[in-house]
Amino acid sequence: MEIKNRKAYYDYFIDKEIEAGIVLTGTEIKSIRKGSCNLKDTYAKIKNNELYLINMYIAKYDEGNRFNHEERRTRKLLLHKNEIKKIKVSLEQEGYTLIPLELYFRNNRAKIKLGVCKGKHNYDKRRSIKEKELKREANYVI
Repeated sequence: MEIKNRKAYYDYFIDKEIEAGIVLTGTEIKSIRKGSCNLKDTYAKIKNNELYLINMYIAKYDEGNRFNHEERRTRKLLLHKNEIKKIKVSLEQEGYTLIPLELYFRNNRAKIKLGVCKGKHNYDKRRSIKEKELKREANYVI
């Protein structure tokens, strides 16, 4: 099961990619395994030298009872202090932000791939669309 943030690749230039673990509850893991989550409009932020994922949507688990989770709660990400310091330095440059690119499982643990990104302008977006179309046409021609 892999959930991708396709809009992030369209809206941002990705400089670095980092893999992090996520602190989740039992019903959240079950919903993710079912595929009921979305990375759209999600971002990561550093607070008190810890990394948090903000605004990630994980649907409530259908069979969950009173122990069900909040859908858009702030979730803590697991990284070493050295990695967080490196990320903090790269985010201090103007225009850079931390965006989740992918959510997947590795060895039965939920992992998230974060990208240190810089926003694209409209002319950059048009250029990337044109390049994709040219590449598609080149592959289509026999």
